[in-house]
Amino acid sequence: MLLLRSSPFLHHLPTPTSLTSITSHTHHLQPHFPLRLPVPTTTTTTTLSSQRHRLFPSKSIPLLRCSALSSSPVTSQLKDSLMYSRAYWVSESIIAWDVDVGINGSLYLFASETASLSITDGDYGIQGHDVKFKLEEDTHGLPQNVMEKFPHIKDYRAFKVPPSLDAKVLLKCQLAVAAFDDVGKCSNITGLQLPGILDELFSYSGPLGAVYSTEAIALFLWAPTAQAVRACIYKDSSGGSPLEIVQLEETKGVWSTKGPKSWDGCYYVYEVSVYHPSTLQIVKCHANDPYARGLSANGGRTLFVDLDSDTLKPDGWEKLALEKPDLLSFSDTSIYELHVRDFSASDLTVDNEFRGGYLAFTLQDSAGIRHLKKLSDAGLTHVHLLPAFQFADVDDEKEKWKSVDTEILEKFSPDSAEQQALITAIQNSDGYNWGYNPVLWGVPKGSYASNPNGSCRIIEFRRMVKALNHIGLRVVLDVVYNHLHASGPYDENSVLDKIVPGYYLRRNTDGFIENSTCVNNTASEHFMVERLIIDDLLHWVVNYKVDGFRFDLMGHIMKRTMMKAKDAISSLTKEKNGVDGSSVYIYGEGWDFGEVARNGRGVNASQVNLSGTGIGSFNDRIRDAILGGSPFGHPLQQGFVTGLLLQPNDHDHGTAAGEMLAASKDHIQVGMAANLRDFVLTNCLGKEVKGSEVLTHGSAPVGFASNPTETVNYVSAHDNETLFDIISLKTPMEISVNERCWINHLATSIIALSQGIPFFHAGDELLRSKSMDRDSYNSGDWFNRLDFTYNSNNWGVGLPPKQKNEKSWPLIKPRLADPSFKPQRSHILVAVENFSNLLRIRYSSPLFRLRTATAIQERVRFHNTGPSSIPGVIVMSIEDGHESQHGLSQLDPIYSYIVVVINARPTEVSFTSPALRAKHFELHPVQLMSTDEVIKASTYEESRGCFVVPSRRTSVFVEPRKF
Repeated sequence: MLLLRSSPFLHHLPTPTSLTSITSHTHHLQPHFPLRLPVPTTTTTTTLSSQRHRLFPSKSIPLLRCSALSSSPVTSQLKDSLMYSRAYWVSESIIAWDVDVGINGSLYLFASETASLSITDGDYGIQGHDVKFKLEEDTHGLPQNVMEKFPHIKDYRAFKVPPSLDAKVLLKCQLAVAAFDDVGKCSNITGLQLPGILDELFSYSGPLGAVYSTEAIALFLWAPTAQAVRACIYKDSSGGSPLEIVQLEETKGVWSTKGPKSWDGCYYVYEVSVYHPSTLQIVKCHANDPYARGLSANGGRTLFVDLDSDTLKPDGWEKLALEKPDLLSFSDTSIYELHVRDFSASDLTVDNEFRGGYLAFTLQDSAGIRHLKKLSDAGLTHVHLLPAFQFADVDDEKEKWKSVDTEILEKFSPDSAEQQALITAIQNSDGYNWGYNPVLWGVPKGSYASNPNGSCRIIEFRRMVKALNHIGLRVVLDVVYNHLHASGPYDENSVLDKIVPGYYLRRNTDGFIENSTCVNNTASEHFMVERLIIDDLLHWVVNYKVDGFRFDLMGHIMKRTMMKAKDAISSLTKEKNGVDGSSVYIYGEGWDFGEVARNGRGVNASQVNLSGTGIGSFNDRIRDAILGGSPFGHPLQQGFVTGLLLQPNDHDHGTAAGEMLAASKDHIQVGMAANLRDFVLTNCLGKEVKGSEVLTHGSAPVGFASNPTETVNYVSAHDNETLFDIISLKTPMEISVNERCWINHLATSIIALSQGIPFFHAGDELLRSKSMDRDSYNSGDWFNRLDFTYNSNNWGVGLPPKQKNEKSWPLIKPRLADPSFKPQRSHILVAVENFSNLLRIRYSSPLFRLRTATAIQERVRFHNTGPSSIPGVIVMSIEDGHESQHGLSQLDPIYSYIVVVINARPTEVSFTSPALRAKHFELHPVQLMSTDEVIKASTYEESRGCFVVPSRRTSVFVEPRKF
């Protein structure tokens, strides 16, 4: 039976006369169920009509006209002006606009409850408004707090809003401001951006979403600009008519209702009647709850679900906080970046129904789990999962996926274009995507669950977290709060922009959505956006017990938001919340670009700005120095390990290759010292400089961190080519695959033995290849395959997809065609062993994981520096104290001194240091026990302080305390 619940405060609904107008503006929008809204017979609320008569009882308003007839270009231009929102209602009393009305000109605010504003020709002026208000310019300009909140409009003029105006009512209307000259002709008109006044009047800290109590389920939705909100309750995940339609009531911008506990397990969708600036109309938007905690397949409907229900908790869930793997300090963190589907989609040791999903992580003896156990036993602490929230572009219903028979693909040659043609033909209909297309942040992705409807995704995600914790690995969730996949009133994946249009997404000075992140940038500088982000993070920590967050494009989020989030998470305790928030590590991409660059929208969470916060930033400086160039430069540009100067390829590096190599070494050394801004070292010119005084090619400081956990060192990630692929591209064609494998290991060793947080892309240790695909986000399982049986590294499975790689095909094709480039199983096995050994070495001594900037400055030294240094060789020492002596405190009970020698040269190197004479160094026992016979040839001569290290090896020398 279809029911309509009436609301006790229907005075927030449009008046009877305007209901007709709203219907006429939205007749083309067909709701799921045609219903006539109840019309209130009495009201005590000030309607727009009564406000209009109160403010303008009989006062004569000057005639407001457009400045020309329809044939005038000015009039034509003005007709389009309502599509723009160039003015800002920044506070209840001020509207900001970059317009000069002149001495005798005037400015008016217009409002239409039915979105009927239009510009007419001749003497008829602006029509369709219910009320208009004259605005006076405030010659003092914008207040300081407004300029701080909106720095990009700090030079705009300020116009005073009449104090008698009821802004809360007007905010539900179509709004515009118009400028008129001294004879009443309209010279400029535009819509308004409202986040400023919405934050001032409607910031809210109460409950949101579906809130369960003993007797009922309540719904709360923040939608201060909505004219009406209804909740459509459904029994099933799709199809059918609603069980009931509930009219929500509004209080201070929050719409709410209360329903029976029988709603549990049902689904709901909001119907929001609201003015949408993208259409210039009042529209009925159908949207999920922004605070959804469960969904039907593909986010069709929001699931009523109680996450505290015992039926959704795996056995032992409540005790998991007590069973988390040990983590004494964030400095002990090491991170392994992994895509949920990559982990098991191609693993034949996993049951078919579990492949590519959450439950594959719960198995005990699959090839993938055995591999993760191996890494965990060696010391790895965290698995970073690429986006696992509800994202777009992968259908949650697996039976709808398309695929290509791998037997067909395997028949083509390694350099063929056929594989990519077949893969890309179905790439938007298969089961693969990285997931950086957020739809709803707070719900696990349905395609990774055994059933996308109901609560399966919830319990299976929890089982995955528990299983990973039990093999010694903490779980990091990749979060994408910087943008949303969709916007507007019609897109099925649009949510926030349907609830409060124009608020959640950052807009430019014309009023259009900023897209510098890729699409639909969010605006964390707005209070309720920031609140949603923080609430979501707390939800994942408390309800899913995740152990860390990696922020995609973190620089597009405000620093204030990041700090509030960090503080809120850190305050969570086992006793009160069932989790230890102080052990949750936060890091992300601190890139500074787009509209937020140089604090353009407030102080953003960029690398430099986050210094001193304890929040980690990816260190692109060390990546580029190790490999050469950048992801945006020439693909053959060489770096420290790929042969710059010492083993050049066919690319012309000019006459400055030696200087470039020396500079890259400086960058790497700063990075190995945790990229500390104040770490002092001797640069390639022989000068003592701080890390912040070492500059990149673009004159940015290399060192940006204040403490070691603020630096996440990496050489590869999901973006761009894999480590093995980029090495295969940049190194000379004629070197052997064996040499490339050792270069892969050499690059990884720099990251593994640096101070700060080491970060590894899944497969770095397997010589992973994506057949040289530089952007495999939508390249399917074929190009993204991981083989934990160690039989293949996925090299040479065809030319990578044309869209992102075609320009490099001439470079890629001959490499893929050459069978000598492909590693064999023996190479992969050696790589896995070497990577595991690096982890064992890192965790063999706390000296590799110093916790403070002071400790690093006091204990870490770089030798082989200055203009006379040996090119391509880095020598780092780490000194410990002795309990019986003054000076440095003792941290390591086993080793008193460590020396790391990194030899990127194609030949053996001998390095002598007077400062390291008369020590008792020996090769690290892990390397002595390895199967690498070459590394065992590394020697140290005590009398001269002379180290000999083989070609393309990193040798670790230790001084045991027994000496």
